[in-house]
Amino acid sequence: MISHSVYTRDNRVRRYAESLAARGDHVDVFALRQNRDICNPQTIQGVRVFGVQDRAGKRKRSKLAYLWPLLRFLASTSILLTGRHLQQPYDIVHVHNIPDFLVFAAWYPKLTGVPVILDIHDIVPEFFASKFQVASTGITCRLLMWMERASAAFANRVIIANDLWLDKYARRTGVNGRCTVFINHVDAELFSYIPRTRQSSRKIVLYPGGLQWHQGLDIALRAFKQVASDLPSVDFHIYGDGSARDTLVALASDLGLNERVRFFEPRTVQEIATIMANADLGVVPKRADSFGDEAYSTKIMEFMAVGVPVIVSSTKVDRYYFNDSTVRFFEPGNADALAREMVTLLRDDQLRGSMTAQALKYAATHCWENRKGDYLRLVDSLCGADDSEPQGVLETTNGFGPVRRSELS
Repeated sequence: MISHSVYTRDNRVRRYAESLAARGDHVDVFALRQNRDICNPQTIQGVRVFGVQDRAGKRKRSKLAYLWPLLRFLASTSILLTGRHLQQPYDIVHVHNIPDFLVFAAWYPKLTGVPVILDIHDIVPEFFASKFQVASTGITCRLLMWMERASAAFANRVIIANDLWLDKYARRTGVNGRCTVFINHVDAELFSYIPRTRQSSRKIVLYPGGLQWHQGLDIALRAFKQVASDLPSVDFHIYGDGSARDTLVALASDLGLNERVRFFEPRTVQEIATIMANADLGVVPKRADSFGDEAYSTKIMEFMAVGVPVIVSSTKVDRYYFNDSTVRFFEPGNADALAREMVTLLRDDQLRGSMTAQALKYAATHCWENRKGDYLRLVDSLCGADDSEPQGVLETTNGFGPVRRSELS
């Protein structure tokens, strides 16, 4: 597997890799180094993890400064993968975007007949337009769409991170019949109901994740300004990093929230699970732009799985997967509406309890354990270990239960 992320913080990559290792497969992951003090490679749950290069800072950077580490990672990973494939040939290579062009690191294994999976965590043209707040019709986005098509054509199979992106991606790339949807199903071994260990009379509103503009943390801070005046015993904790972090820290200060809002560095998946379980309320305040409106957020299901109620921006993708019995929706971009929902839930223990009960049932039904077999069969079919190749059966979860439908043909 290849991923331009820190392995211990990327639940999607870990879930795939450790599912393969648990059944006895040899799995190597080429990823970013968490820090230089850790031995390289290191073995985690049977997975051998190679730290290819240091993680670049995610604070505000130019487009070129953002691109350069990706190109370095592509070159370094290509060399490392080719060398190891010559020593002990791989049976399959699974590449995770962003960026899409990282799939070309597998050029040599591909030449020798090894199948390649491209896993689309985020659709890049929309992500780029949102991140840098540029027009989706500009020359750069058109170039990214060309790269999207080339990368998809190179792969034997493409995994898409949610159902809303399936038709759009297949139409733009022409890979009908080679796409499969795997949403970020919650890993029940990591995210399950955990008894609270925090002993404090204060309540905590929590956001764990990327700090980018499309995530809407500025909206959440403005909403919390109102909450802080109504509920003096509530604090807002934010875990993560990203290009908007400095701006968000400054905004919290400008709003006079320095005593009530705390920013923490990113944590491992295991640490975040415990931190989430000790919160009183989760928030996912995404903007409903061309990217955020259709980008599935794993944080929602993780909050649900640990028994914490969550308030969610009423985006197209989240309305598709969830309903009003499992999450609390608010109008995207509306800080007043978010503040009202926060106050309502923090004051109403009975409402939080009923939401938590429904959410726990939903998370148990849609956990990774119930979808893992489909991924393992996909890998086996591509490797030739299973003559009955899955015909692209997709799982859609519209908030009321799973619906099985056949793939685009």
